[in-house]
Amino acid sequence: MEITKVLPDDCISLIISLTSPRDACRMALLSHAFNSIADSNAVWQMFLPLDYIHIISNSSSPPSLLSLPKKDLYFTLCYHPILTHNGGMKFQLEKESGKKWYMVGARALSIQWVDTPRHWTWISLPDSRFCRVAKLKNVGRLEIKGKVKLNTLSSNTNYEAYFVFKLVRDRYGFRHTPVELDVSIEGTAAGEVRSVILDPPRNMPQQAKERADGWLEIEMGEFFNGFEDDRTVEFSLREDHDDQPKRGLIVQGIELRPKHKHNR
Repeated sequence: MEITKVLPDDCISLIISLTSPRDACRMALLSHAFNSIADSNAVWQMFLPLDYIHIISNSSSPPSLLSLPKKDLYFTLCYHPILTHNGGMKFQLEKESGKKWYMVGARALSIQWVDTPRHWTWISLPDSRFCRVAKLKNVGRLEIKGKVKLNTLSSNTNYEAYFVFKLVRDRYGFRHTPVELDVSIEGTAAGEVRSVILDPPRNMPQQAKERADGWLEIEMGEFFNGFEDDRTVEFSLREDHDDQPKRGLIVQGIELRPKHKHNR
């Protein structure tokens, strides 16, 4: 006997909502009756963040986004990141789990001397998620910092932070001089400081990886976000051991995304 004839729809939708978005999509294929329940707003609202209305209402997206069926809204937020925090951050959902995924744009980062035209300039690139990215013209010492409130992110989740960047053809100063990457939670002991080469010679291991969007990314570190934590997670990239000129780095931002085995 089909389960939909034994249990009420509300009970079945509750059971499905306790699984995962992937499982809900699979159950929708079982039968017409299951499809109706597995695709329902009652199920997919449970996969959306509790504060999704607040996030969308305070984004640059049209209010009509909230009128979509909840399953459509879920996948829209997976595949089409939205601008939040006055355009300083991009928000999306991780498709497998529905956990929050943010990129902090260059405008929302603290970049030393970024407002000094002889050191940095703001440019537009068609493949960027933001209307402006920061291009390094010439500095001796480099420092980029940022922070995000932990309660902005999904709770009970391991996160990884990635520096997202490009290097122009005539870059200089990143081939042999390492930069230091650090991720730590406010009020805790300093985490592991990673020393990496952003532009190693071709015969050396390449620490940065090319993304599907054509940008490069390099892991900065990871952290665990517990429950109802009002602290901030802080991340930094710096090179302040010498005054060797550096140029040709383009900064899109720092991405915070849920950690999974396949991320590595």
